[in-house]
Amino acid sequence: MLARIKQIRWSVKGLVPVLVVAVSLLVSIWDPLPLQMLRNGQFDQFQRWQPRPYRVAPVRIIDIDDESLRRLGQWPWPRTRMAELTRRLQAAQPAAVVFDVLFTEPDRTSPQAMLDVWQASPAVRQQLQALPDHDAVLAQAVGAGPVVLGFAVERSDQPGVLPERKARYVTLGEPAQAYVHAFSGAIRPLPRLEAAASGLGAIAFLPDSDGVVRRVPLLVRVGDTLVPSLTAEALRVAQGAKNFTTRTVPQTGVGLAEVDVGPTRVPCTPQGEVWVHYSKPVAQRTIAAWKVLAGAVPESELAGNILLVGTSAQGLMDLRFSPLGVALPGVEVHAQALEQLLTGGGLARPAWGTAFQLLVALVGGLVVGFIALSYGAVFSLAALVGVLTVLWLFVAYFFSRQGVLIDAVAPSLTVSFSYVFSSIVHHAVSEKRQRWIRQAFSRYVSPNLVNYLIKQPGALELGGRRQDCSFVFTDLAGFTTWLERMDPAAAVTLLNDYLDGMIAIAFKHQATLDRIVGDALVLMFSAPVVQVDHPRRALTCAWEMHQFSNQYVTRLAARGVPFGLTRIGVHSGEVIVGNFGGRMIFDYRALGDPINTAARLESANKQFGTLICVSGVTLRACPEWPVRPIGQVVFKGKTQPIAVYQPLDPQQPGDSAYAAAFELLRQQSSQALAAFVQLAEQRPEDPLVAMHLTRLQAGQTGERMVLSTK
Repeated sequence: MLARIKQIRWSVKGLVPVLVVAVSLLVSIWDPLPLQMLRNGQFDQFQRWQPRPYRVAPVRIIDIDDESLRRLGQWPWPRTRMAELTRRLQAAQPAAVVFDVLFTEPDRTSPQAMLDVWQASPAVRQQLQALPDHDAVLAQAVGAGPVVLGFAVERSDQPGVLPERKARYVTLGEPAQAYVHAFSGAIRPLPRLEAAASGLGAIAFLPDSDGVVRRVPLLVRVGDTLVPSLTAEALRVAQGAKNFTTRTVPQTGVGLAEVDVGPTRVPCTPQGEVWVHYSKPVAQRTIAAWKVLAGAVPESELAGNILLVGTSAQGLMDLRFSPLGVALPGVEVHAQALEQLLTGGGLARPAWGTAFQLLVALVGGLVVGFIALSYGAVFSLAALVGVLTVLWLFVAYFFSRQGVLIDAVAPSLTVSFSYVFSSIVHHAVSEKRQRWIRQAFSRYVSPNLVNYLIKQPGALELGGRRQDCSFVFTDLAGFTTWLERMDPAAAVTLLNDYLDGMIAIAFKHQATLDRIVGDALVLMFSAPVVQVDHPRRALTCAWEMHQFSNQYVTRLAARGVPFGLTRIGVHSGEVIVGNFGGRMIFDYRALGDPINTAARLESANKQFGTLICVSGVTLRACPEWPVRPIGQVVFKGKTQPIAVYQPLDPQQPGDSAYAAAFELLRQQSSQALAAFVQLAEQRPEDPLVAMHLTRLQAGQTGERMVLSTK
């Protein structure tokens, strides 16, 4: 039965890691925003530790920086200047000129626009009307070579206008529209510019909830129409390609597997994005726009390159946060994505990554959880650290060597939560078991000793120390004879009830149970825990035991069951207290003459006719306690007398008549005999008075008594 109960308890306890892992897996599948942020934080940290090494690629940024604005005037520049910049770049025969700049409104510096502002004469107006329109000049420049213009996308309730498509789209598998990011409309370039451009790409950064741009889309959807991003369109035009090809994974409803940009196959996320592995900013990547306009850049630095025209000027606010923890111009995000597509070295989340994450969370969570339930804290913690270390080393290796992003956060949280909750349950069960053991052990050893050893495990060493302690010895009168007359089973029951009551009183006063010898008890006070009031505790405990014993005898007598009275001795003194024995067993006890004296006091009750004796050493700490002096007693084998007293009920006044008679005895007065004769007549059942009267009648005077027996 006990084994079955333990099995049931284990099965219930074993549900803890199962439930924790199950909940964690459900949360991982749900993938709430906090979990996404933690996962992205892991990926970002890996990039900070190991950013992509910069490799020379045919990509350059033509930067409209603060110095260019200072030299050439504030933004926006006239379209004629943008046309001049375009022509200078085209003259170097680049692969493509890509504008990360919007041309959605007419140039307000065009002559025709100025006519609406200036109050010019008819002659001047006629001259201005003859000048070429700035937007037309830029359109002519754009149409002269491979130029890609950007357009913005928007989400609104009303369907928007679609941009002109410059490429064809080939679908392999499912249509990509269901998976790519969707927008309702586009903010297009001016029609003449749109018509002249070789390519049009969406300037669509889709940062995560923390504002960091980690992925760049290749395709997006405007309405129901696929359109390329500025990055993808720049790569297509630079290659002179005509097509985008989308491939979905074989399983229906999963998403895209890759997007082919002309001949370049680009693995992507199911949403048609690429993860950008950022490199640190390098000066070689950027050329200031003012240098190009000033003719200060050799054509060899521009030829064959994809030239991205954008701005890093602080005032134009085209800045994006990167995983490296710095703000980058938006044009540099395009540049780094293109470098990655052209030279390799990008990042990817493998299709098996989610399954691996869930498997590690399942196996690791269960293993660590069951270990935490079954083993101690050190081994459990070692298992947790071991699993997490192996996991993170594995994930870091794949990032460093393969550029593979594997989520270690969700499995780590699952394993950690399993460990924490299982450890809490294990601790609770262990605490319950320890309390049970402590309670059970306290049936054999004093609770104060058990608690002391738990709090002071260093005390479990052989050896002792000097300590002032008090001792209480108890013994049942006529126990052997009583036991012979009683049925053994009944005798054991009565004795156990008696000892339960006596020991309960002892533990109430925080006594240490030194030992039980049959019906006899040996109690120790002020060890192992020091008790400054140990004499009073000992005497109070002895008196309550005396009362309990008398009441117990009275109850049994009412049932016709005989039971002996209890004799008690109380003494205090300096002893050696500690653990004695050997390597195999400890015996916590005290050694010294005060213990023998307490035992002699208990035994002397037979000769004095009393039931409880206390020494003057103990009584000095309780001067107000009412007592009757017995005398200066020299025990057998001793040479020095000890003052012995019979304590009385502390709630009652002392025995003045006895005290007066004893004083005559102490002074060896001739009137002592008459005084005790009178007391004996008044108290024929007072054994202590009878004992002194017998001594006086035998010619023994004074309070000194020498006992011949133990």
